[in-house]
Amino acid sequence: MPRKVLLIEPNYKNKYPPMGLMKLATYFRSRGDEVRFFKGDMRDLAVELLFEEFWVEAYDITLGEYTNLMRQHIKTGKLAPLRAIPEFVGEQGLRNARARYKAGDYPKFDIVGITTLFTFYWKETVDTINAAKKFVFEDGRILIGGIASTILPNEIEKATGIEPYINDRGGALLDRPGQIDLDSEVIIDELPLDYSILEEIDYKYPASNAYFGYMTRGCVNRCSFCAVPRLEPKYCQRISIEGQIEQTIQRFGAQKDLLLLDNNVFASRSFNQIIDEIKELGFGMGAMYNPPNEYTIAIENICNNYNAKAYVRKAIKFYDSVSEKLSETEQGEFYNSREALGLLYADTATATSVLEFDRTFEALYEKHIFSKLSTSRGRARYIDFNQGVDARLMTDEKMKKIAEVNIRPLRIAFDHWGVDPQKPNSRPMREVYEDAVKLAAKYGIRNLSNYLLYNTDDDTPDELYLRLQMNIKLCEDLKVNIYSFPMKYHPIDDPDYFDNRNFTGTAWNRKFIRAIQAVLNSTHGKIGRGKNFFEAAFGKTLEQFHEILLMPEAFIIERYKFDRKAYEAYLANGGTKKLKAEDVDRYGDMTDEWRRKFRALTPEQKKQAERIIYDNIFTEERISTNDSDINEVLQYYRIKRYEQSL
Repeated sequence: MPRKVLLIEPNYKNKYPPMGLMKLATYFRSRGDEVRFFKGDMRDLAVELLFEEFWVEAYDITLGEYTNLMRQHIKTGKLAPLRAIPEFVGEQGLRNARARYKAGDYPKFDIVGITTLFTFYWKETVDTINAAKKFVFEDGRILIGGIASTILPNEIEKATGIEPYINDRGGALLDRPGQIDLDSEVIIDELPLDYSILEEIDYKYPASNAYFGYMTRGCVNRCSFCAVPRLEPKYCQRISIEGQIEQTIQRFGAQKDLLLLDNNVFASRSFNQIIDEIKELGFGMGAMYNPPNEYTIAIENICNNYNAKAYVRKAIKFYDSVSEKLSETEQGEFYNSREALGLLYADTATATSVLEFDRTFEALYEKHIFSKLSTSRGRARYIDFNQGVDARLMTDEKMKKIAEVNIRPLRIAFDHWGVDPQKPNSRPMREVYEDAVKLAAKYGIRNLSNYLLYNTDDDTPDELYLRLQMNIKLCEDLKVNIYSFPMKYHPIDDPDYFDNRNFTGTAWNRKFIRAIQAVLNSTHGKIGRGKNFFEAAFGKTLEQFHEILLMPEAFIIERYKFDRKAYEAYLANGGTKKLKAEDVDRYGDMTDEWRRKFRALTPEQKKQAERIIYDNIFTEERISTNDSDINEVLQYYRIKRYEQSL
């Protein structure tokens, strides 16, 4: 008998889809189980499941436009939504669904699998796990896996009463047979991803239209700040993804890009073979891509009853997108055809009606949507080792080899300015990193990116500035593009900090951290090529950078509004965004006022003011001292930033 399986990702924001759950979906479907995926508020899941049970009995093709009112009643118990439904005879069934919702009597599953991500999403994760208990049969199983549960299994169990999954190597991988079902010979970690589950939710992952995978596992390094050795304890030299991609193409169509999450691909003895396989998969230098027909893929999966419910839902979106492109007369005819088959709403649509409508719709989709997507030349497709490559393992031979694939960007970690604290006899990382970037430029790789870890006990604000400044200089000298992404360090397994973001490194304080975040808010989280841009954001010198770190937050985020001279320089350099003249007149001298008053403080006064500023708490009580000069300076930190930043 097929099992009912519910796969859940907690309701946090994240860039990449949940690969572990997508592999589990493939696994459970291969065994004939019924699989469902959810991401969102768990109360909404309860409403949806109760509505669906009710709708099986109360289904009426004429009531499609009122189904959300039915959901409202289940969730709120209000009668107004019911009264708005004409000639509705299912009121008692809906009241019963409402009673079950209120009592917490939700539809049940045999297996509930929950993924976990970073520990600073602790509350969302724990709340989701505890809520999920109401969705599993008494003799069912709750499976918890992923990053947070592998790093902090005891804390997860203490908070939820459920022991997370940890394999006998101490990691999280499902990399051997029989780890979920004893009778299975399948290695789940090697399965292709089930992209269909992403059609079940409204959440859109920023990274999409890509193959996701690993061609190595683990890392040979044991960096103190890194969780990889615990997540993937054993380094695996090579994993072929050819079979996974072939199956993905057959079921879901070709994807544009290849995003690999290997933690240290340069450490692999099979590096050359990995690059050769990537080339064979269609990602060699100059690789191009033409998208598949998504509508045809959806119809094929409906025909094969592969997550048909998700693809019926997607078909409604296809109909809506085509309808917008039709003439007024065509729209009327199209609407009537859909209405007759119950295809105006996902709740009344069925696989049978979608397949029947295919004879009418296929040509319309081809004409109005798909024909516009394909081009004779195609679009560039890229390979991305998203976790970055290790500059310490870079060689001329490896860089020449990786340049054979269409890599964009090449990500190189730059976590230290000086010597790696764990390798005191090694070369300074700035030299190692610079050599790696020069090698990339030598072999024609001109789009690079890096993560710059800061707020550790081993780095300082000055070192972060110098790393960013070096990237700007390398861009100018080598004619390359480097995008830097400063990343604040969090000790994810420290008992005092694993569930919050309050940690501050030895050389850091709350104000400095907030200042960096304020600058990044203005630069959208990344620092790109351009000396003028960098110097405006972080300062021309370390002295100016120190001033920015101490500057009131509003003055950082809205630099031009509060600094008339900076605004005039911005316009002189070709800036096009304009501030209101009255705002410039009213606020434009405030940065200079703060600067002048701060510099006028005596050394002892500055020390006292800085102690308060470093805490970054500017309540009236905190900024009231016995010194009027200090109080004047601190009042600037109470200014709220403007609603619309430049």
